[in-house]
Amino acid sequence: MEMEKRSDEEQQKERNQENEEIREMGTLSLGERSGRHAIELLTIIGEIEGHEAVSGNTKATKYEHLLPRLAEIEEDDRTEGVLILLNTLGGDVEAGLAIAEMIASLSKPTVSLVLGGSHSIGGPLAVSADYSFIVPTGTMIVHPVRSTGMFIGVIQSYRNMERTQDRIAGFIAEHSRISQERLLELMLDSTQLVKDVGTMLAGEDAVREGIIDEVGGISQALAKLHDMIEMRRGQKKEKI
Repeated sequence: MEMEKRSDEEQQKERNQENEEIREMGTLSLGERSGRHAIELLTIIGEIEGHEAVSGNTKATKYEHLLPRLAEIEEDDRTEGVLILLNTLGGDVEAGLAIAEMIASLSKPTVSLVLGGSHSIGGPLAVSADYSFIVPTGTMIVHPVRSTGMFIGVIQSYRNMERTQDRIAGFIAEHSRISQERLLELMLDSTQLVKDVGTMLAGEDAVREGIIDEVGGISQALAKLHDMIEMRRGQKKEKI
């Protein structure tokens, strides 16, 4: 009885720790109980927060939380794959690119799933995984880089924004099937969005343009990740 009681207490403690991790970091370890594959779940929700804190009423993903977590995942031999869930309106460009570069440089298999939307700097985040999914009702908005706050209207400022835009477009093109030229066309389209330039792509459209790999949901994303992990295991055995 004492053994069972301790076991129940340990399980409750573990659940409390998991709930706290979800609440604070938006992360969770999957698959450990099933004994199949050890998968880390990351969520990128709300606004991507950079060096300045967003409003207290705004849901935000803090890059200073995700970067150490990603480094920990890379170093942890027990972690075999990463699933990234996205529903973001965008946010800080530099922070978003930093997270995207970290995900893209992981040696573990990664799969992303766009739920709701992955707009603006959410584009590089969605394609940074080895394979990407979007639900049928999911959307992606691609548009030129914007400036917030005071903007000095001189040619140097414009060139800096143009270079940043090229960095974003180049990253997306490198990690997906869309060309940089086509992506820039979509970014600068003046017929799609009211009082703005850019393009909104729904699930099938994002796949057709080559930004996202496949339309699907959580079951398809997890199945793909499990397959990728099994393939990686097989490659390791062949080397041995």
